[in-house]
Amino acid sequence: MPIRFVRQLSLVAVLAVFGMPLTAEAPSGDYLAARSAAVTGDFKSAAQYYTQALTRDPSNPEILESASFALLALGDVDKAAVVAENLLSDGHGSQVGQMAMIAKQAKIENYADILARILEERGVGPLVDGLLKSWGQVGIGEIDAALENFDALGEERGLLGFALYHKALALALVGDFEGADEIFSLPEAGALRQTRRGAIAHIEVLSQLERNDDALKMLEQSFGSDLDPKLQEMRDGLTAGGPLGFSQVKSARDGMAEVFFSVGSALRNEASEDYTLLYSRIAQYLNPEHIDAILLSAGLLEQLERFELATETYKQVGRDNPAFHAAELGRAEALRRSGKEDDAIDVLQNLARSHGDLPLVHSSLGDVLRQKEQFDDAVVAYDTALERFDEEVNSQWFIYYARGISHERLDLWDKAEADFRKALDLSPEQPQVMNYLGYSLVEKKIKLDEALELIERAVAARPESGYIVDSLGWVLFRLGRYEEAVGHMEHATELMPIDPIVNDHLGDVYWSVGRFLEAEFQWKRALSFVDHGDASQEADPERIRRKLEVGLDVVLEEEGAPPLKSANEG
Repeated sequence: MPIRFVRQLSLVAVLAVFGMPLTAEAPSGDYLAARSAAVTGDFKSAAQYYTQALTRDPSNPEILESASFALLALGDVDKAAVVAENLLSDGHGSQVGQMAMIAKQAKIENYADILARILEERGVGPLVDGLLKSWGQVGIGEIDAALENFDALGEERGLLGFALYHKALALALVGDFEGADEIFSLPEAGALRQTRRGAIAHIEVLSQLERNDDALKMLEQSFGSDLDPKLQEMRDGLTAGGPLGFSQVKSARDGMAEVFFSVGSALRNEASEDYTLLYSRIAQYLNPEHIDAILLSAGLLEQLERFELATETYKQVGRDNPAFHAAELGRAEALRRSGKEDDAIDVLQNLARSHGDLPLVHSSLGDVLRQKEQFDDAVVAYDTALERFDEEVNSQWFIYYARGISHERLDLWDKAEADFRKALDLSPEQPQVMNYLGYSLVEKKIKLDEALELIERAVAARPESGYIVDSLGWVLFRLGRYEEAVGHMEHATELMPIDPIVNDHLGDVYWSVGRFLEAEFQWKRALSFVDHGDASQEADPERIRRKLEVGLDVVLEEEGAPPLKSANEG
């Protein structure tokens, strides 16, 4: 029986959790090492160790399936298919094995073999098999049968969108652009037009029908005026009056690649990242020019925190490809998350030289510089990003917000406040901005009533954000409304139990209402979380230690700050 997959529970995790044995004998060291590597997403090591384990027990179905899984996750489909063939030839059912074998046959365009597998129920699953069946029929020239099968698949619950999209692509592939346009124009196909690939496909279809004005209108409606290089290239071609080539699928094999990509995209929020990765890797294998599949694979590897594999995958996008900037932005983020901030900055600075007209490149550089606390350089990058826009758009709110943070950290409050308020003009009720502005006003002890209103609105929008709930409790504390602050600060520590700032704040609030032992306990907790990997780094451990020695009242007196209000001062 094939192993089933559910969200956050992959094949390798099942093997690890349930401890499936290698043989009746004790597990080999290679097998144990493979399982350990697989659980952490180290597919290179897992594939190596599983392969070595197979030399000791070449017919073990669990090892065969796990090895095939790891090889598919690496994108080594040919080797995965060799292992899968051994697994399936022994009569074992395996979805992973069938995926590898079908991918291998699709690569060599052996559509008859794929159709036979599906007929014999040796496929991947109802949706994938239904789509592959139609594309296999396209591959052997049975177009009418393929279209009928797409229609039949669309009658299945929840599968209409997939069936319509692939039917439209198949029609466009065989030159029936009128039929493809009819499908894309259906009301029930609205979701297709909201995806990037669906919108591009329809735009190309319209251009093939000599309707460039309609294509330009759809380009504007779908993507706005701030276009990336690929979309700008399309707009230039449409404006020049020539027809755009239909690029989404150029063969039945490309159609099968699109099957794995579209299903993988749908699985991204439903299944585990490593399982979803199999679909994007197969899409890459079948269509090496499928840039979206490459980016999906790299993004999934980032989610799995396999940053080295992610950067290798991003680098597969060539410099001359219109999506090169997107791949380099992804590579920079993977480098940053792996702790290689300087390398990330180098990538972004090089990208700023080659793609300096793109605002996103400069704002991304600003973000990394800001996170490294190079605030002067970050401001310059954000300034450049804003200069690159042809017109003001609402999406600029985050750049103003990020620049405002940099200005605030440089003690340039007037500029910071102006940036925060500009961000709110562009994106009213934006919780992040309202919280940061409100909290900053509290810390500066100015405009406290406005600060409270801002933070209350932010909490209403994001009630489960620990940072924002902390801000509400803190502004109430600053206003001397200590009893009201307690509940909010306690909730903030429930949401962010290891954050030193939040625990420190709760200690201050407890002290203000006379709960001194609890205050000291929270301050000690705050100290224990300073420098914790997931915690804020803005806590002041020396100040916390001083509060533990002499109490909050003395510390405020030493700092020349106003004393806490007494209960009868309310």
